[in-house]
Amino acid sequence: MEDDERQMDRRLERTILELLERRDPKATICPSDAARAVYEGEGDGWRALMEPTRRAAHRLVEAGEVEISQGGDPVEPSKVRGPIRIRRAR
Repeated sequence: MEDDERQMDRRLERTILELLERRDPKATICPSDAARAVYEGEGDGWRALMEPTRRAAHRLVEAGEVEISQGGDPVEPSKVRGPIRIRRAR
């Protein structure tokens, strides 16, 4: 992994945690919230950051910082298919 990728990974992780800090403790965010916050360009280029954002969320799950949920229920990152939400670990 190149230095630019590592920096982006860390930035996405920080952004996820910062966005959650600004919300109610039980609130969730969509990965697109973090991707849009990090993206510095115009238009929908943030979409290219969706998969890196999902991977960042998976790392934060492993670190015990967040949970990934679907339909309001926590799910294992390895079993996730489709849209997810991210919330602080309970």
